[in-house]
Formats: sequence, C-alpha cells, structure tokens
Amino acid sequence: MGEKNLSSGLDVLTFGCRLNTYESEVLRREGEKAGLGELRDGAIVVNTCAVTAKAVKDAKQAIRKVRRERPDARIIVSGCAAQTEPETFADMDEVDLVLGNEEKLHAHSYRQLPDFGVNQFEKVRVNDIMAVKETASHMVDAIEGRTRAFVQVQNGCDHRCTFCIIPYGRGNSRSVPAGEIVDQIQRLVDNDYKEIVLTGVDLTSWGADLPGAPSLGRLVQSILKKVRGLVRLRLSSIDSIEVDEPLMDAIATDRRLMPHLHLSLQSGANMILKRMKRRHLRDDTIRFCNDVRAVRPDIVFGADIIAGFPTETDAMFEQSMAIIDEAGLTHLHVFPFSARKGTPAAKMPPVDGAIIKERAAELRKKGDQTLSKFLDGKLGTSVEVLMETGGKGRTEQFTKAHVGGHQASEQLSLLVTGHDGRVLTGKVVAHQRVA
Repeated sequence: MGEKNLSSGLDVLTFGCRLNTYESEVLRREGEKAGLGELRDGAIVVNTCAVTAKAVKDAKQAIRKVRRERPDARIIVSGCAAQTEPETFADMDEVDLVLGNEEKLHAHSYRQLPDFGVNQFEKVRVNDIMAVKETASHMVDAIEGRTRAFVQVQNGCDHRCTFCIIPYGRGNSRSVPAGEIVDQIQRLVDNDYKEIVLTGVDLTSWGADLPGAPSLGRLVQSILKKVRGLVRLRLSSIDSIEVDEPLMDAIATDRRLMPHLHLSLQSGANMILKRMKRRHLRDDTIRFCNDVRAVRPDIVFGADIIAGFPTETDAMFEQSMAIIDEAGLTHLHVFPFSARKGTPAAKMPPVDGAIIKERAAELRKKGDQTLSKFLDGKLGTSVEVLMETGGKGRTEQFTKAHVGGHQASEQLSLLVTGHDGRVLTGKVVAHQRVA
C-alpha cells in the first residue's frame, strides 16, 4: 500500500502494480485540480488492484480502516477492482464515490462528490473500459519522493490468459505515441530523475495499434538516442516471446538500459502454459534467457510464477521449480493461484488450497535461496547504486542496497562486504554528489 500516514487534504492509497503507482500521481494531480484538497474534511482516493481476490480484500480492509481514522473525509475508490466489480465498493457504506480506470484520470470525475453541489449524485462512475480507444499521455513532471520515475507508455491488453481479470479492468491495448513519451522522459530527466522505468499492462505490445506498428525495441532505441542526460532506463515486466531484434540490440549495446528483465513467466510446465493460454513454452523462456545472457553477461532475470494453477500436478509443479535454475532466475514474484470470477480458469478443476499454499512456500524458499546465492557472488565486487530515500538504493541489476548517510539521487560505487539475504551492504569507494 502506498501512503500510510493519512492527514487532512488529499491522500492517495495505492495498491498493486507500477502502472498504478504512476497513475496515482496523475489522479492526485487531477484530484487537486478538482479541489479535493480544499474540502473541509479532506479526501482519500484508494487506487485498487484486482489481480487476486486477496488484493480486493486488502483494499476493502484499508477502506474500513480509513473510515475509522477519518470519519468525515470523502472516500473515493478507483483502479482495477473498482472497474471490474464496482458494486462491491458501491455497497460499502464507507465509500462516497467509485470511479473506473478511465474516469479516475480526469478532474471532472471528482466533481461528482456532493460537496461540489451536484443535485443528482451518482455514486458509481464506471464506463465500458473496452470502448476506450486512446491512451492519453497523462504526463507528470515529478513522482513524489522518488529517484525513479515510472512512465506509462501502454495500457490494456489484447490477450486473454485464462487466469487474468486485468483486461476487463484495463481494456484493450492502447499505446502512447513515441514523441510524447520522449518529451515526457526529457522533462523528468530535466527535473533530476536519474532512472526512468517504462511501464504498461502489456509492455511488449507497445506500438501495435499505432501507425506503422512500431515495436518496443524501436521506442527504446529512440529514447536512448533522443533524451539528453538520461542515466538509467529500465523496463517493467515483459513478455519474452514478443522481444524483437531492436530491443535485443539495445540490451547488447547500450549500458544505460539496465541489465534486469522481469519476465511474465507464470509456469514452467508446458501443459499449464497451454491451459493458461500463454504464448510461450518453457523452452522458449530458457532459450530467451540464454540468448540475452550471451549478449549481456551481467543480465539478471526476475519472473512471475503462479503456484497451484488448476490441474497442476506434482510433476508440473516440479517443472516450475526446475525452470528457476534452468533459466537462471534471480528475483521471483510468487503468486498462489486465486480464482477470479468471470475468468475461464475459475471453472477449471481446482488444486486443493493447502497444496497451493505449500507449493507457493516452496517456490518462495527456492527464490530466497537463488537470491542469496546471487548476492554471495557479489561479495568483494563493486556495484553501482542509485540512492533513493532512507539510506536505500538499487543496483543496476535491481538488487536492493543499504548505504547510510547518502542523499536520494546520489550515485555510488559500493564495494560489497555483506548482505542479509535480500539487501547488499558495503563500503562506498566513489560517489557523485547531487547538485
């Protein structure tokens, strides 16, 4: 969850993905423009996630907690869960307004609150997300409290994986034109952001709906060529089967493109991948990782893996465990399967809940071991760290590092002397101070 210390004025609580983090800055701006920060008792916008049933449950619990803490504030619910099941939140007495994923990005939507004198108050403003054809750039010039800025280049998804509710929350794939993206990144760099993260619901589909159907690789090359002063460029989660030659060239030749890729893997078993309606097989992932490693030896891979997808046998689960080593995965995001109403997977023969929990625990344990082994390999080496706040930073390979006494946006060379299984520590051997 994003902001935990609520105060008067406008507060935003963010759940879920990096795209939500970015959009929270947009809705904060639009909410302020609409006057939410000037309401007598303030307002809280809860930007929800719908990827799992637990995500929806967590949002509901947060809403009830917020109401207890701020009994007179206006509570607005937005995001993917609000889009896919608006009635769930409209039925909550604590909620004053429910906005869909398109509506939340526009100031006029927030003026539907009773405080603005609207006679016929609509509690729910959620339109058909599938009817949205364009992705407005919704540019922001800063992201509060961060050295790293997320830039939304794409929204929605044209694929229909059997477990996923997100296309129904985000709509079909839409891309932001390359020129607008370059302009936005230039403004962020000019405002002293050192690292830019390209993000989207289905990032590697960027450009398919634009004239000439440019690829993500072409966009990355354009950013690296045209943005003056860019220090780091990073990609959020990608679908490896869609990676094209220009993107491979950029990975191989430009050190500003960070050596870390997070894969939308989901399973290491071919039968499960087919039942998920994924477009890759296990050998495709292993081959991709080997190919990238051949041109960029310092690359590090992360991956999303679902434990206990319907019909997953012990043997299939073991294939997911095995691919961690076979593909050389370091940073794992493990999700116990959560049936989402309205998806084909919700109708498939389920795996017992206790088994799902056990398999998720095994995957996480394996992930911890893999990460610890990777960190062991960093002992005695020098890594480049970009500092954020609170003495925390990230290496080029997206590994966490803790270095006390340094400012956000400082760039350090750190001689690694230890780690706690997740975070590197060491001695600063060189640093570049912030102007």
